[in-house]
Amino acid sequence: MIKAILVINNHGKPRLLKFYQHYSEEMQQQIVRETFQLVSKRDDNVCNFLEGGTLIDGNDYRLIYRHYATLYFIFCVDSSESELGILDLIQVFVETLDRCFENVCELDLIFHVDRVHHILGEIVMGGMVLETNMNEILQRIQEQDKIQKQEAGITAAPARAVSAVKNMNISQQLKDIKLPDLPSLSNLKNAF
Repeated sequence: MIKAILVINNHGKPRLLKFYQHYSEEMQQQIVRETFQLVSKRDDNVCNFLEGGTLIDGNDYRLIYRHYATLYFIFCVDSSESELGILDLIQVFVETLDRCFENVCELDLIFHVDRVHHILGEIVMGGMVLETNMNEILQRIQEQDKIQKQEAGITAAPARAVSAVKNMNISQQLKDIKLPDLPSLSNLKNAF
């Protein structure tokens, strides 16, 4: 089972944190600090698997990570998960992000955190792997984007109506209305 997914930059700043078990905020910060210290001091040409020690639950768990540009993608897993399977999963996650954001970078993770969590939710939920086929993941994300655009159209309709009314310039149109000349009051008195 996947215990946590961490994306941390080269300076130790977390850019994405997803814990699949409840930990206090202090414990989460400690996990992030210690995980970053373990991963960042390793050389680039060593194995991407690391025994986690006693960070999470105090029993057997491993850190499986990949370092891309300025980001570490770290999955904390228990012994039931395959190391190579998780490495492939990290690759699928990064490639999916890359396709969704067209050359994903750290800023995309910062400014589009909700979308990144949605993408991650299509891949992993509750610590269990849901989908590894990138085409299926991308299709689900495109479907969600389409629904969001439709909802944005519905919710934006009142605002569009108000702006259309403002654009009509009603006050000027009222001034421009040509009314027929009304008979004067003196003409009306003579008629009676």
